[in-house]
Amino acid sequence: MLVRFNNHTDSLLDTVFNNFFRGDVLDDGTFGLSHWTPAVDITEKENEYLVNVELPGINKDDVKIMVENNVLTIRGERKQDQETKQDGYRRVERSYGAFQRSFKLPNTVKAEKIDASYKDGVLTVTLPKAEEAKPKQIEVKVK
Repeated sequence: MLVRFNNHTDSLLDTVFNNFFRGDVLDDGTFGLSHWTPAVDITEKENEYLVNVELPGINKDDVKIMVENNVLTIRGERKQDQETKQDGYRRVERSYGAFQRSFKLPNTVKAEKIDASYKDGVLTVTLPKAEEAKPKQIEVKVK
């Protein structure tokens, strides 16, 4: 999103607006910036596509997978532990908050057969290919 004031595109106000609108509405209705984006690998195999999403430390119940209009959307939230700061100093390097990843699916994916599994912090979404999308081998006869 680009906001222009007085024909200046790089103003501090532009940066503030752009950062604000980059965030997400959280489940509790509050607004928060999405501080992290989980890494994703997409692999094409003969009969399916595999989408592997790294979600360490996230409960599977905090992840939602949807397919609408040929778009796969994976959203969720990594919640921060409620720790007390007894020692007065704490270092936090891991990112927390809501995330969302969306991917346009090929028309050859059988949406009704999509499956997902979650193991060791990795979400695997299996997208089966329709028969017409699978490679076919044709025998060539020699005469």
